[in-house]
Amino acid sequence: MTNSRSVGNLIVETLANHGVERVYSVPGESFLDVLDGLYDSSINNVVCRQEGGVGFMALAEGRLTGIPGIAMVTRGPGASNFFIAAHCAYQDATPLVCFIGLVPIADRRRESFQEFSIDSWFGSTVKRVLTVENADQAGDIVAEAMHVAVSGRPGPVVVGLPEDLLRGLTEVPAPAPRAVANPAPSRADLESLKERILAAEKPLLLAGGDAFFGETGRKLADWALENHIPVAGDWRNYDVVPNNHPAYVGWPGYGRRESIVEAIKEADLFIGLGAVRGDVMSEGYTVGFDAETVLVSTDAQLLQHSGRVDQFIASTPANFVAELAELGDVRGNRSGERVAELRASHERFTQVTEHETPAEGVDLELVFDELEQQLGDERVVTYGAGNATIWGHRQLTHNVPNSLVGSRNGAMGMAVPAAVAASLVFPERRAVAVCGDGDFFMNGQEVATLVAQGSRALFVVVDNSKYATIVEHQERWYPGRPSGTDMVNPDFTTWIESFGGRGARLESNENIAETVAELLEFDGPALLHLVIDSATPSPSGVGF
Repeated sequence: MTNSRSVGNLIVETLANHGVERVYSVPGESFLDVLDGLYDSSINNVVCRQEGGVGFMALAEGRLTGIPGIAMVTRGPGASNFFIAAHCAYQDATPLVCFIGLVPIADRRRESFQEFSIDSWFGSTVKRVLTVENADQAGDIVAEAMHVAVSGRPGPVVVGLPEDLLRGLTEVPAPAPRAVANPAPSRADLESLKERILAAEKPLLLAGGDAFFGETGRKLADWALENHIPVAGDWRNYDVVPNNHPAYVGWPGYGRRESIVEAIKEADLFIGLGAVRGDVMSEGYTVGFDAETVLVSTDAQLLQHSGRVDQFIASTPANFVAELAELGDVRGNRSGERVAELRASHERFTQVTEHETPAEGVDLELVFDELEQQLGDERVVTYGAGNATIWGHRQLTHNVPNSLVGSRNGAMGMAVPAAVAASLVFPERRAVAVCGDGDFFMNGQEVATLVAQGSRALFVVVDNSKYATIVEHQERWYPGRPSGTDMVNPDFTTWIESFGGRGARLESNENIAETVAELLEFDGPALLHLVIDSATPSPSGVGF
């Protein structure tokens, strides 16, 4: 018979049974018994500095591993801070489970200290809200949360933990993981798809989502190249296929180039593999709606998709790609010229362009070109929000799967905590956070977490002392009337050095290569402070 132990300890046992290696937390008195269970556990409790950082680290873990990232926060205020990550994980379709301490059961609905309604707050923003109401059901609820987070369209689940119930005793054994559906295309699916591809003159395949692991992306690109089909990566999903593959033609969405939009407009067959025709890739619901549409997904509801669906195939990316050979030769009347042209356009777009050197500050094209040269393929790049990241999107490649984390819903503050998580998930790789000065300080305090974990990362901070993305919108609609967008920044190098890190400030194009090399050699937190002319516009895709 299983020995009696507390509910908090059972929760930890169940997480360990599900392969969880880390949890991210800010401690709270509402879940002390779970913290006690972690004391003797093999699970690393990564103690963070703010619940927003907790959530983004857990999100990054889920995106990089496919196993739900685990967040642990306290009631009311802690849950409030975590909320941004819940919204991001829901819109980004990333598996995440957050355990939230709650007030004692007897104190409910009395507006007690830090009380809130977990169902009302999170009911419209996560896949499911669960609350442990009985000591013996705690393990099953954890197993259900882990299962729901990865099933169908992945996403966040929150689990409420009443403070007093966690100290209750139970002899129920910790449950094993539940089986997750692993759909694959049927013979009829493949036959119908084959006919559509054979008839298409200008097909386009868009790959996306968090389910590309191992060789899936490379095998997809090999098949597409052989059959003269260009492959694009969805917005901030550029790591789904190797970027150096001749079938890869770039991405649609923010910062894209002109020719990829034209490719969407002229496509007569759109195949979305783990990706859909959403707001960002369709230029705000304006392009790509005339194409015959095939969607391959585990999400039968096709959340975020807009427009026609001529064929739906329920399948994981791996199972779909494994069956592509069954289609045989589906080139039809197509040649490889269109793929080659789109690929050449993408390659020109990612190179340093002929442009006027900024009169003040550093030239970001030169800096990111140097980072591309020195980083090597074994990298994980994390992105904040804003136009400062577009240089990275254009010039930093992803030739290894699961090497990019960025908020696809545009949430600020992800870059720093995501880099911390990436450094723990893949300690053999170099984690690099790319962010603007506004984004960096949304969760810059999590550098302390990196130091506490004895890990390393490079933080690239583009400094123009303003919320530049918003300024560009203001100039479009309210020219000459900037309002509420200026910032005052510290000396970022002194700031990182106060953590025992190494910083470098670049205000010109001198010594770029030497500076990058020095920071990449440092075994700890390093920061590259890039001061640019405040008038520098974000890079344009016009002309490519």
